[in-house]
Amino acid sequence: MIARCVPPALLVLVLLTSCRKSSVESYRIPKEKPSELPVAAAGANAATPAGQSANVAPAAGNSMASTPVATADGPALTWTAPAEWKSKTGSAMRKGSYAVSAEGIAGEADLSIIAFPGAVGGDLANLNRWRGQLQLPPVSQAEFDTAAQRLERNGLRLIVVDLGGTGANAQRILGAMVPYEGATWFFKLMGPDALVAKTKPSFMAFLETIKPAPTAAR
Repeated sequence: MIARCVPPALLVLVLLTSCRKSSVESYRIPKEKPSELPVAAAGANAATPAGQSANVAPAAGNSMASTPVATADGPALTWTAPAEWKSKTGSAMRKGSYAVSAEGIAGEADLSIIAFPGAVGGDLANLNRWRGQLQLPPVSQAEFDTAAQRLERNGLRLIVVDLGGTGANAQRILGAMVPYEGATWFFKLMGPDALVAKTKPSFMAFLETIKPAPTAAR
């Protein structure tokens, strides 16, 4: 009824004005920025309950080989290796390195000497790292206390372990952990089971020679 009373020219003007207002109002609606969306709306790459983005690789395990830890540069230790051990070219990581063999037994074992600042996770964690290298399951603190041999030599405290692997090509580790002046030194002999077992007397004699370096030599 109202439209019949409105002149045609005025009706056209009203319609055009109404359309123009609708267009302007639609244009002024702000668009959401991706950065302002809630994290949960990001889809598959949203944060996990642990707070880690699902598209980020998880941190590496506790293996010492995969953990970037600077070697200790403080006060040093010295030692005297058996004459039959062959000194190998050192590296930035190792303080000492030897190739160890035994007459009548095939293969070769590796003696490594490494020092890290601090306790590097503690004695139990360090033992279980070595056990992991032999594909052995971790042990508890009580089992560690029973298996470890504790020695006092040249003013140093040594924790000595003998770890035997399993399988047809079983490996063995003879190791000593030596805390000294805010660092932990690791003396590890690893190689074929029979070879390392036969070399144990030499290894134990070698541990007797470890002592603090003279002050003038530091």
